[in-house]
Amino acid sequence: MTTGATVWLTGLPSAGKTTIAYELANRLREEGHLVEVLDGDEIREFLTAGLGFSRADRHTNVQRIGFLADLLARNGVKVLVPVIAPYADSREAVRARHAASGAAYVEVHVATPVEVCSERDVKGLYAKQAAGEISGLTGVDDPYEAPVNPDLRIESQDQTVQESAALVHKLLTERGLA
Repeated sequence: MTTGATVWLTGLPSAGKTTIAYELANRLREEGHLVEVLDGDEIREFLTAGLGFSRADRHTNVQRIGFLADLLARNGVKVLVPVIAPYADSREAVRARHAASGAAYVEVHVATPVEVCSERDVKGLYAKQAAGEISGLTGVDDPYEAPVNPDLRIESQDQTVQESAALVHKLLTERGLA
């Protein structure tokens, strides 16, 4: 059976987390790995619908995703999780869950500066926040606690998506996970 692992890509909205995850997923699938991408937007729509964006709800969301990721990873799946997960204690709880179950866990900080994210503004969130249509945007008027010691930090604004995905793949290979 292949070794599963969770790769949690954390970072601000429009940092490039999902784009990198799908690029990496394609590469891993080509190599014969079982791969699932737990996209934060899809999870909110189908698995954690009803949760808001309070600190407690964000924590609950991350813990539910972490539970599912751990379950899949323990069963030989490479699980790519492009989810903001703005609070360090929430991410640490997910890491601890994986450690307790013996599943591999890798934290990747997609450290794109907020200025670059707001220019990309993939979902129009920064524009809506600037226009006063929404509040609680992570990294703008809601906190984002950047990882102090991630397993890998990616500066997505300085490289291509393929180069970013290659860095994650290299780390997985070094750890015997790809």
